[in-house]
Amino acid sequence: MRIMIVTDQYPPMVGGVPTVTHGLAHDFAERGHQVWVVAPSQGARDVRRLEQKVRVYRFSSFDWPTYEGLRIPFIPFIPIRNLLKRSDPHIIHIHSPVVLGNIAQMLAGGLRKPVIATNHYMPINMSRSLTADPLFSKPFSNITYTYLVHFCNRCEYVTAPTATALNLLYGHGLRAPAGVISNGIDLKKFSPGERSDQIREKFNLPLDRPLVLHVNRLSEEKRIDVLLDAAAKMTGNGYIALVGSGPAEAELRAQAERLHLSDRVSFLGYVRDADLLTLRRSSEMFVIPSEADLQSLATMEAMACGLPVVAANAYALPELVHHGENGYLFQ
Repeated sequence: MRIMIVTDQYPPMVGGVPTVTHGLAHDFAERGHQVWVVAPSQGARDVRRLEQKVRVYRFSSFDWPTYEGLRIPFIPFIPIRNLLKRSDPHIIHIHSPVVLGNIAQMLAGGLRKPVIATNHYMPINMSRSLTADPLFSKPFSNITYTYLVHFCNRCEYVTAPTATALNLLYGHGLRAPAGVISNGIDLKKFSPGERSDQIREKFNLPLDRPLVLHVNRLSEEKRIDVLLDAAAKMTGNGYIALVGSGPAEAELRAQAERLHLSDRVSFLGYVRDADLLTLRRSSEMFVIPSEADLQSLATMEAMACGLPVVAANAYALPELVHHGENGYLFQ
């Protein structure tokens, strides 16, 4: 089968959507399918290359002003049209309903190509300031979902990673055929393993204290500030390792300093996959205070490595964490 994946988030960008789209493309290719990926470039030039067995077409783009790291292409209508005609895909799978997704959907109709859309987004992912504003939050949310559902209703099929994510679309008027299909993780890779003192030493983490791991983008909607406030109130000797970077990092570091958390919290920044896997296996607990996850690959990977999870009782996290069974939920 010839499959085209269209996404605004793809490596080297780090996050859940890049991980999902990259994994999907390469898994399809390994199964013998022909795969094309359409994504933004990391600059002002178009880039085309074969990455293992996947043909990746990156189109010139600019930084999205309200989401650090996200890039928006310069409306490459004609190049995508030419690519669609050359590749002649049997199906187009869209993972972001913005510039590239819109272009692909418009062209697919004229070329009689079926379109599947997978939704990864909520309004808060686009702007936490607007969703938190008492005056603008409801109109902004309604406008965002109206646009999103209108896009989805023009697709042959829609998927969402959790029942929570799908029900949000239904609640705003989704009529297209749809179903829940979870994002996948590699259980051969993510599994329990031996603790490594070496990995703790590498990141200057204490060897004799329980280690609490958090892996996520450091942005407002992920509510790491709530975790830091909780760390300041801890009575035990637990230690928190924060993995990730993002636009809120400077503010969070200032908060940690203000709360005198240097002996309780470390900011590790980006950690490469091999080290992060060992770090998961060398931790005692995983924590996620986010209010903006329609699933959470990081939580699923931690659970697969045998970690109990403390999670916010928000959106899709209760589908993963069952209070008192594999972890605890908090308000």
